[in-house]
Amino acid sequence: MQSKKGRVLLVDDDADIRLTLGDRIGSEGYKVLEADSGEKGLDRIRADRPEVVLLDLQMPGMGGLEVLARIREEQLSVTVVVVTAYGNVQRAVEAMRAGAFDFVPKPIDAERISVVVAKALEHERLRRDNAYLRAAAQTAAEKVIGQSLAMCQVLELARRAAISKTTLLLTGESGTGKGLLARSIHQWSERSTQPFVAVNCVALHDQLLESELFGHEKGAFTGAQAQHSGRFEAAHGGTLFLDEIGSTKPDLQLKLLQVLQEGIIQRVGSNEPIEVDVRVIAATNRDLPALVEQGLFLEDLYYRLNVISLSIVPLRQRREDIPALAEHFLQKFIADAKRPISAIGEEAMHCLCQYDWPGNVRELENAIERAVVLGVEEEIGPGDLPDQILSAQQVATEGVKVGYHAALEDYKRQLMRNALAQTGGNQSQAAELLGVHRTYLARMMKTLKLR
Repeated sequence: MQSKKGRVLLVDDDADIRLTLGDRIGSEGYKVLEADSGEKGLDRIRADRPEVVLLDLQMPGMGGLEVLARIREEQLSVTVVVVTAYGNVQRAVEAMRAGAFDFVPKPIDAERISVVVAKALEHERLRRDNAYLRAAAQTAAEKVIGQSLAMCQVLELARRAAISKTTLLLTGESGTGKGLLARSIHQWSERSTQPFVAVNCVALHDQLLESELFGHEKGAFTGAQAQHSGRFEAAHGGTLFLDEIGSTKPDLQLKLLQVLQEGIIQRVGSNEPIEVDVRVIAATNRDLPALVEQGLFLEDLYYRLNVISLSIVPLRQRREDIPALAEHFLQKFIADAKRPISAIGEEAMHCLCQYDWPGNVRELENAIERAVVLGVEEEIGPGDLPDQILSAQQVATEGVKVGYHAALEDYKRQLMRNALAQTGGNQSQAAELLGVHRTYLARMMKTLKLR
């Protein structure tokens, strides 16, 4: 059974030392593992993934320094504390340079070993947590999918802009993925280990939005029963994503401009300045230059936000990205599906590629989720797609690639699927619902390759 406190591997050719250290460390709740040589120690590190290793430097065969070199070479995640003969400081220094976290001289002091192991364990867990977060961040970043020339250009500019602190403005229709791109820019930046905080500016009315951004003092307004830190403070050292920035009012825009210029905020109800180090990424689906002309958006704030502007084109203008996006969403949702599903059928993919997607990537994601949840076949077909996609396909009069007979078969297949779904797969009841004989239904199911 794995100890909740942690696993400590003792690598020492002296059995008495292993026994003494093992008793001490085991009595404190650690899971103790042992190896009597450097070679066996490496094998246990690879197999058991201990958090901490107590490593003797002076051993026959593979010595401690060589073990440290192999740990670094193989990028094994473990924190090493070396054990060295009393007075052999030079060897301990070499070990520290080779990647050891700390050292303990012989004869070993029981109190010191307890403190050092506890610190080493904390260090290793923090390191593993950070590695996990970096991996999660990289995974999130890779979800920005785009093979089209337009998306490749946007992603290239985004990666280059990510390394700076410069304010970014993301533009594009709703559902094109501006929020995901903002998060990816944060992950690609030097601020990736710091907070990413998102605020939807259209979701809150003016007073609440100001409080949400800058915080407030107790009693600053009705309902302010306690001091509250805002999103700027929460994003200190990281990135603040202001979605739908075009919906904000001029008085709030002025305060945002001051923060961008000075790096200082004031909570609502307070005159005390608070310094913040925040990289701002703003997004909008509105025409900000037009709002500036109408006096609805501050010109100075627009120019301050628009240092680097990235425009994400709508999905209908990059149809070559649809198959990859659809496949990505399929893999995302089939993990939770209650039935086996393998692919998106050719006809269904054709429908997806022909549809104009007014809701962009978000609408495509919803369509695939619906098909996975409601479909009855192993392969997603046209009948599993939302009605508006099929309707658009049927009314298209130019560039039609599906003929009359194929369309008629799709319609029959959809009717039968719906009837089978309503009757829980009971063919007799489905036939009755459709007003046909059961033998006819069975024959048509075979013809249309329905199971």
